[in-house]
Amino acid sequence: MSAVEHKPSKRILVVEDEHHIAEGLRLNLQLQGYEVLIAETGTAGLSAWKQWEPDLIVLDIMLPGIDGISVLKSIRLEDERLPVLILSAKNSAEDRVKGLVLGVDDYLSKPFNLDEFLLRVERLLKRNSWVKEESKPEVERLTDSYVFGDNKIEFGKSLAVCKGEQVTLTEQEIRLLRLFIANRGRALSRGEILELAWGFSKSLTTRTVDNFVVRFRKYFEDDPKNPVYFKSRRSVGYVFDH
Repeated sequence: MSAVEHKPSKRILVVEDEHHIAEGLRLNLQLQGYEVLIAETGTAGLSAWKQWEPDLIVLDIMLPGIDGISVLKSIRLEDERLPVLILSAKNSAEDRVKGLVLGVDDYLSKPFNLDEFLLRVERLLKRNSWVKEESKPEVERLTDSYVFGDNKIEFGKSLAVCKGEQVTLTEQEIRLLRLFIANRGRALSRGEILELAWGFSKSLTTRTVDNFVVRFRKYFEDDPKNPVYFKSRRSVGYVFDH
């Protein structure tokens, strides 16, 4: 008799700072056969998402440090398909619309019915499995490359072609470039960049952002001292103009 093949359980990351709610969700999700990891801050949630690679994220909006909306924005810079279920005490139509615009897959208001929550989780995981199956034969999406001026960024290959030369990009550079492109024409503060691109707290004071922008100007600008694309905004931060 051949051995029974067991499918690996789905991984669910719960980002929730209310301990009793987080533990209640963990228990009930584990009873359904899911593998569950808890993160109690936005920063911890971003770290767990990168390292643990969950199949679904259950995300509270009101979190200490980096809030849930900022966590969602950061995730969507790299992964547009990972299902995210928002849990929130906010129940206005405006809050729901804001979440949907930013890429939320489902939205559940607190307090919520446990059976409804479990059904929504099951539905999101099932839908995500269908999407993965359908996307297997696809080639790289158009969004994996971006052209501006004589420059081309190949996100999937971590490469940029600029001034006729090829440059290997780091993960941090790729995340920052995605953030600039997604917000082209809008000035971003250093705090926003630290929070959304790399998951650091806005209160962290650092010149890291400035150093990255200097590097981008060397890569992509014909005259780094008079930038056309990566511009400074006095008392604000930086803007990608294209």
